[in-house]
Amino acid sequence: MARAGFISRLTAVAGVVGLGVVGCGGGETRGASPPAAPPPYAASAPVTQAVGAIKELPAVRKGLEFIERDHQATVAEQVTMSEIPSPPFHEDQRAADYLRRLTELGLEDVHRDKTGNVYGLRRGSGGGPTLFVSAHLDTVFPPGTDVKVEQKDGKYYGPGISDDARGLAALLGVVRALRESGIQTQGDVIFGGTVGEEGLGDLRGVKGFFAENQQVDGFITIEPGAPDQITYQATGSRRYKISFPGPGGHSFGDFGRPSSLHAMGRAIARIAEIRTPAQPKTTFTVGVVEGGTSVNAIAGTASMQVDMRSNDPAALKALEDQLLPMAQVAADEENARWNAPADKKVTVKTELIGDRPAGNQDPNSPMVQASFAAATALGQKTTLDTPSSTDANLPISKGIPALRLGGGGGEGNTHSFTDKEWFDPKDAHLGPQSTFLTVLALVGVAGERPVAPLLPSR
Repeated sequence: MARAGFISRLTAVAGVVGLGVVGCGGGETRGASPPAAPPPYAASAPVTQAVGAIKELPAVRKGLEFIERDHQATVAEQVTMSEIPSPPFHEDQRAADYLRRLTELGLEDVHRDKTGNVYGLRRGSGGGPTLFVSAHLDTVFPPGTDVKVEQKDGKYYGPGISDDARGLAALLGVVRALRESGIQTQGDVIFGGTVGEEGLGDLRGVKGFFAENQQVDGFITIEPGAPDQITYQATGSRRYKISFPGPGGHSFGDFGRPSSLHAMGRAIARIAEIRTPAQPKTTFTVGVVEGGTSVNAIAGTASMQVDMRSNDPAALKALEDQLLPMAQVAADEENARWNAPADKKVTVKTELIGDRPAGNQDPNSPMVQASFAAATALGQKTTLDTPSSTDANLPISKGIPALRLGGGGGEGNTHSFTDKEWFDPKDAHLGPQSTFLTVLALVGVAGERPVAPLLPSR
């Protein structure tokens, strides 16, 4: 009955956007014809012309050429930063190093805010929007991880060498190109590094930034990957730690008391039977379980960490509304199984440990079009990528134009604890070049041949 209720609610959600729901018997979509293939995406003629005009400015050509010449220095900087430990909630050492680098590049008011982010300002001539360009300082790897980078067969291997040491290095390359070319933008650009992007960091850095800087008009986060894939949609997630405190006891002497572990097992079994829609893609998993004290004890402690994700806020809410009550139903079943008195019942405690908002934005918005036109102007076969979960989630959910752009080069084994994460520097300069051109198109160029900003001021 509970499962049917969830399917009907998600059917309603999917129906709003004209999509079906995954049937219980497999991966096919019920109740809807396959959607027609979307037409090829292209930036509008005015945007393409504006980006082309910027690209042909002598100072911009100088900046693009500098980025290509600066390639080896950027990679060397990437390796150096990757070897500075920056585990979750312990980003201080890398943050201090990044603050120094931003200061040496001549940005104004470089500082570390109360959340831990590091950023500074490159002031424009006035009258344009304010854009925040960032990469994240943290990695997924815990304290004590050996972060030494090794080079082999033209690739670099090390924890976090791509995610997000590449983004941090590409950002610095863009700032250097602006300085070397002497370009004067119309709008202001804030450059910096955020904390708390990975895992249970829960986007605390970008959340803190936008709480303190509410007049920012647009946001770009630089992540590993090729610059020809532009992410403009946000996969949201809700994460919970669900605990099952119980009376515990001896496995033989106290037999008949409800078990915290058994209650959690009942909950997991129920959760495993949830059916979610294929579109909008909606997922769940019980990722971590803990509990018990001994093989010969009735468990008095048990907890699980649950991750729920969706590309659609309504579908994510529907999943959460279905999943969370299952914990209490499971505890009630375990208590009823043993006819437990009030003082010997298993109870439920639910704690929200992660909230990454989902969001969408118009693919024809000036920000998406500008980035697409910039990458295309540099010879990339540009595509709009599928939704993902990045720092851009937060501004997108607030209606602030935001993108995830690739820092350039090849990458693999990201977040792996067994196979070493790697970075391939081939053609990696295309990443900062694309970001450089995108930034100029968004905030506009001042001077004798000015080009107006494409990013509107909010």
